[in-house]
Amino acid sequence: MASILVIDDERSIRNTLKEVLEYEKHVIDLAPDGIAGLELFKKNEYDVVLLDIKMPGMDGIEVLEFIMSEPRDVPVIMISGHGNIDTAVEAIKKGAYDYIEKPLDLNRLLITIRNALDKSQLITETRVLKRKVSKTYDMIGESPPMQRVKEMIDRVAPTDARVLITGKNGTGKELVARWLHEKSLRVQQPFIEVNCAAIPSELIESELFGHEKGAFTSAHKERKGKFEQANKGTIFLDEIGDMSLSAQAKVLRVLQESKLSPVGSDKKITVDVRVIAATNKNMKEEIEANRFREDLYHRISVILIHVPTLNERLEDIPLLAEHFNRQICNEYGIPERIITQDAIEELKKIHWTGNIREFRNVLERLIILFDKEITGRDVINYSQPISR
Repeated sequence: MASILVIDDERSIRNTLKEVLEYEKHVIDLAPDGIAGLELFKKNEYDVVLLDIKMPGMDGIEVLEFIMSEPRDVPVIMISGHGNIDTAVEAIKKGAYDYIEKPLDLNRLLITIRNALDKSQLITETRVLKRKVSKTYDMIGESPPMQRVKEMIDRVAPTDARVLITGKNGTGKELVARWLHEKSLRVQQPFIEVNCAAIPSELIESELFGHEKGAFTSAHKERKGKFEQANKGTIFLDEIGDMSLSAQAKVLRVLQESKLSPVGSDKKITVDVRVIAATNKNMKEEIEANRFREDLYHRISVILIHVPTLNERLEDIPLLAEHFNRQICNEYGIPERIITQDAIEELKKIHWTGNIREFRNVLERLIILFDKEITGRDVINYSQPISR
């Protein structure tokens, strides 16, 4: 069921449209001219507007221009009389969704309305998803360590320099990688993430470089690897310190030659990929223990960005608490909690071994357990840190 505004100076057409559209379970408002139509449009929310082009006083084009100037993204279907096709084309250029000629073909009208509603729903869903994504990847913090990270991102992102992000688990290394991509010239191209620690060593090469059909027992069909999927974009090699030495050798060759060979194939595929890597390990120790190739380390670490632990930026806790309070309550569809100042002080006393990830989990627990207010005593009793 949709809410539809019909603006037309012909009473018979208004009444016919009302009868037909109400039969289809839509809610209909009628306006006999452009001025009355705009008054209704300003007061109410509509999913679709049906708008006659030729009307006395304010014509349909003027009404359309006003509707298009609003931020609501309401699809407008123009109703055009014979001899007004040029005007209808002008209306399309000005943002109208479609136009239908008089006398009205009601079947075509209903299909056009359905398509307009589908488009409107997609626009709304896309907007919601973008809001969720932007909130998910917000980089929260104004402490000096975080300011340095943000400044480095702003300086490095527009280049194609390879970046190695270091930091403890849960500090937000993936977030830094995503911001490097979002602020790069490759932002319209793919961002492909590979968790090197989560892929078995015997499958990592197939995952990164793809494979030919029959290359190994379970290779039932040809498959593109992550490097090829990321062509023209960015590949993020998370926990690269856990990559096998054989895979390291192949990655090094790809970085040197900008070409790769799928497993089981002799063909060479050219790729243009920016590489961002991350690790929670001490790479010098890994190199000395012969677990990581020194030549690959120098290839991927043109720029080094270290992400501070939460314990190194405790002054960001009020901002983080506000951010996650809003985000978590929005996800659950519940009112935001009041986090008292003594609760903030108790959160600052905790030794955060799990960093931002642990902090969010603790705040989510407190939000679930307490309806209106979170106090310092609540934090003491329910944060359950590993050590204090």
